[in-house]
Amino acid sequence: MAQEFGIVVIGAGIGGGQVVEALRNDGFAGTIALVGTDPLPPYYRPDLSKKVMLEDTDPADSALRGAEWYPAHDVTTFFGDTATKLDTSSNTVTLASGEELTYAQAILSTGSTPRTLEVPGQELANVHTLRTAGDAVAIRSQFGEGRKVVIIGGGWIGLEVAAAARTHGSDVTVVLRDAPPLKNVLGDELGQYFEDLQSKNGVKFLADADTTGFAGEDSVDTVQTTKGDLPADLVVVGIGADPTIELAEAAGLDIDNGVPVDEKMRSSVPSVLAIGDIANAFNTRLDSRIRVEHWDNAVRQADVAASTLTGGSKVYDWEPYFYTDQFDLGMEYVGHGSGDDDVVIRGDKDSGEFIAFWTKDGTVTAAMNVNVWDVNDDLRTIVGTQVDASRLADESVPLADL
Repeated sequence: MAQEFGIVVIGAGIGGGQVVEALRNDGFAGTIALVGTDPLPPYYRPDLSKKVMLEDTDPADSALRGAEWYPAHDVTTFFGDTATKLDTSSNTVTLASGEELTYAQAILSTGSTPRTLEVPGQELANVHTLRTAGDAVAIRSQFGEGRKVVIIGGGWIGLEVAAAARTHGSDVTVVLRDAPPLKNVLGDELGQYFEDLQSKNGVKFLADADTTGFAGEDSVDTVQTTKGDLPADLVVVGIGADPTIELAEAAGLDIDNGVPVDEKMRSSVPSVLAIGDIANAFNTRLDSRIRVEHWDNAVRQADVAASTLTGGSKVYDWEPYFYTDQFDLGMEYVGHGSGDDDVVIRGDKDSGEFIAFWTKDGTVTAAMNVNVWDVNDDLRTIVGTQVDASRLADESVPLADL
């Protein structure tokens, strides 16, 4: 017999964890179920490539809430269980365990699935992607002096793992199809800055190379590329992720680069909302749809979804935000720029402390503060406005006056 709930949240990552808390904070008194494939309660996923790998912290220390919070707030949890079917005609969710849940409203927060390389040897031990706490612990356990670590891909995850592995004494090589790393996000100049930072700390780069296979008996010992073979004790594939939309697609929801939702997180099916990585959401500030795969977006969209279901007025109206820590560099990025936008530097890059702006047709599309703190609110205000490049670069002009 099906268990009945007012709201069923499918996906127990940051977004799923935040939305059940926001629902209770907003006064929702009905029954809630939280379903997640991961056996752990929701945790702060950015810590996996930062604290867990750099500081050897326990992933449990990164939990959004202790496991006792959920029953204390009348949230029924199905951790370590996967939703296998969403039936929007009968408002039911079927789980891999055989449980069937009914709902008045469902919230999809199924996140992303790391891409893998469809090459020979991909099944060998010690070839990993990074998504879960289990992944992070398995990868971290292979770091050490002289260990040969090969990272496939130069995105944020790849570079953060490279920094963590190098900090633990590993010999690290990053394989890039297109140099410099982060080119699509930051452009050539800032992408090269991050490559130089990594290189200065002993990370090697193999550029303009495709990975063609992995070799070894049971565990990987060689990465095969179009630029030659690399010895490897550990491989981390960081070539991006795709929104986990199979459940939504099979349920008949509209699909277009994720699940299209309006500014209040409502999908094409009135009884289903979507948040986080899968949500191709209408942003009222940008007057366009965007899909963002960062924790801040998932948390804030969760608050919007809870507001929608409790009669509130919140909408998706903010600039995306993320941050990274690599070696002695800490940075925050706000906005939705492109690697093709013009770049304006405020300060001296060589000092390691500066601000970068991305502009298009005179409008600031994004901003990044590197080892310069307590300025992100000012930068958030500047993004979306028209500012002359000379004023952006002029340190004598206070940020608040731009």
